Amino acid sequence: MNQPGVVFQPSVQFGLQEGINTIVNALRPTLGPQPRYTAVQKAFGGLPELLDNGGLIARRIIQIEGRDADMGAMLTRQMLWQLHESVGDGTSTAAVIFQKVYNEGLHILVNGGNKMLLRRYLEEGLHLVLKRLEAQTQPLEGQEQLTQMAQTICFDPALAALLGEIFDIIGEYGQLEVRSSRGRELEREYIEGIYWDGGLLSRLFLPEDAAQKVEFENAALLLSDFDIDDAEELVPILEGLVQKGSDRLIIVARHLSEAVTGYLYQLNHAAGRIKVVAVKTPFARSDEQQAGLTDMAILTGGQALTAESGWTLARVKLADLGQVRRANADMDHFGMFGGKGDARALRRHIASLQTYYAREKEPDARPRLRERIGRLLGGSAVLYVGGLTESEIEARKELAERSGSALRSAMGGGFVPGGGVALRECQCVLQGPFAENDPLEKRAAFRILARALEEPVRTILSNAGMELEEWIGPVRQAGPGMGVDIRTQKLTGMVAAGILDSAAVLKAALHSAVSTAALALTVDVLVHRRNPPQSNTP
Repeated sequence: MNQPGVVFQPSVQFGLQEGINTIVNALRPTLGPQPRYTAVQKAFGGLPELLDNGGLIARRIIQIEGRDADMGAMLTRQMLWQLHESVGDGTSTAAVIFQKVYNEGLHILVNGGNKMLLRRYLEEGLHLVLKRLEAQTQPLEGQEQLTQMAQTICFDPALAALLGEIFDIIGEYGQLEVRSSRGRELEREYIEGIYWDGGLLSRLFLPEDAAQKVEFENAALLLSDFDIDDAEELVPILEGLVQKGSDRLIIVARHLSEAVTGYLYQLNHAAGRIKVVAVKTPFARSDEQQAGLTDMAILTGGQALTAESGWTLARVKLADLGQVRRANADMDHFGMFGGKGDARALRRHIASLQTYYAREKEPDARPRLRERIGRLLGGSAVLYVGGLTESEIEARKELAERSGSALRSAMGGGFVPGGGVALRECQCVLQGPFAENDPLEKRAAFRILARALEEPVRTILSNAGMELEEWIGPVRQAGPGMGVDIRTQKLTGMVAAGILDSAAVLKAALHSAVSTAALALTVDVLVHRRNPPQSNTP
């Protein structure tokens, strides 16, 4: 029986290095406003994908040759994809910094450096650089700066202009849905009120005209995650609403039986009676359903009625129902405008969610919190993306979503001069005097970080086809905020030229790159599991 392979130094370091260099070199060409592409062969043949998104390129690489090298590649891949999921951008910047720190750090270790001391001082230097980035950060304000930031992210003027307009209107937390368009152009639509995905539970609730949408005014809402199987359970609620003079009810439920749906259909077509529609409880997961119902309840002044909390239809009183001035629903969405909940309670709820959002570090949780905040604030827009082919539309939709995510980060965390300039200016905090008793590892760590901070500028110049020896000297000697505008190939002020970087994205990229490289330098042993048995089944 084969035992797992155990690999020791120095094979570990050079195996990891090979994998790191392989994956970073595959996406290095994508950094900058004039990127070169990486072609990725599709799993089932056909034309390859031409990608300039570092996160997606890393995601597409699922294995490389050599088991030791593959470990280095997968470590890099995981770091880059987590960054992509968290802030939507910055993967190529993180990759080149990570590669530089690891390769130069490895050189120190090969020559007898202490790996734990080197890691400690790399992290100490990182802390100094992050503080310097914070000092350079300015607030992102107004449609013009939003458009400039979007342009820096996506390099698509038309898309950047629309994203700048949209986010100037809906704000940092506003809902933005990106959909395919039947045409070739970009279009946008602003939606009044608040909406959730998940519409009517049956087409029987649609009106018989061509509108294909139900619209109610001054409606009551029963907000639940119930499976309603018996129409008799609804009768006391319906009778109570009639006695109160209410003639519109919206039931939010997970499921209605055919019998209940038929009963409500007949009720809707009886002259002079109450009108009722049922919409799906939003979301699939129980925790998300609870959150959605809680938000609806606070907006409308009702109760979130969940089976897990012990609620049943028999317990429901009229006081438990929410109230809304206007609501609409089709087969895909449910929306409301003018919820009649307590305004102060709503403000407290939004403030609480914003606090959670600021503290949340889990990449999967942050988008859900942001969507909840945006929905409660009421800012919603749809961006329709067109193109000549389906693949072109999908690529541009992905670009729009990635740019929107990074733009949100910039709205919350501000901006710094772009083009790698802000990172290069952080070199100053690593070049101060050292104490006589400082170990060599500290000097080495700070020197490595200083060189790594210049790597994005060098890569951007190289990708644009500019001679490094001709330009790197003037770039180093330029004043604060000065860099090369690749479009004009001239030294200029980055902010004045509208070349901006999201401070939050840059900090996340730098932190991921340096901390992961410092950790990788301390790896001493690789353990490979035995390959699983190969099936003979075709």
